[in-house]
Amino acid sequence: MNKKLLVIGHGRHGKDTVCEILRDKYNYTFESSSKFCSTRFIYNQLKDKYGYVNEEQCYADRHNHRTEWYDAICAYNVPDAATLGREMFGAYDIYCGLRNKREFFAMQNTGVFEHCIWVDRSMHLPPESKDSMSLEHWMSDFTIDNNGTLEELQFNVDQLMSYIRT
Repeated sequence: MNKKLLVIGHGRHGKDTVCEILRDKYNYTFESSSKFCSTRFIYNQLKDKYGYVNEEQCYADRHNHRTEWYDAICAYNVPDAATLGREMFGAYDIYCGLRNKREFFAMQNTGVFEHCIWVDRSMHLPPESKDSMSLEHWMSDFTIDNNGTLEELQFNVDQLMSYIRT
């Protein structure tokens, strides 16, 4: 049985790529939290406001409304900040893309995940705005360096998995 992994980091720093490596090489299951939320509730909240024809269009436009998505997800997790985390981990081995520290601490304090992994690409991309990301690097258990090539990233994932699985 796979350990429950929370994969976090700033927008476009490679979280989904790390999760794809974990899926393809280590048989982990995941779906982007944005896709999960879009399907579950965000599309219905935003479709009329932005004239989305379908959920895929809403999901594809998420980067243009990061703060609005962040706020919608925060509201979904009231009063229990671990709600989405429990739902994600009920369906998948990995929660990819958490951005709220209140939700992080609620999940951490209730044992919803076993390890938290930060994906870092800070040598190439800036950090995300605090309006849509309140997590910080120090909150994670492990860091995967994604400042090199795809092959180096795969090596770094392999190194971490070798450690986690022992």
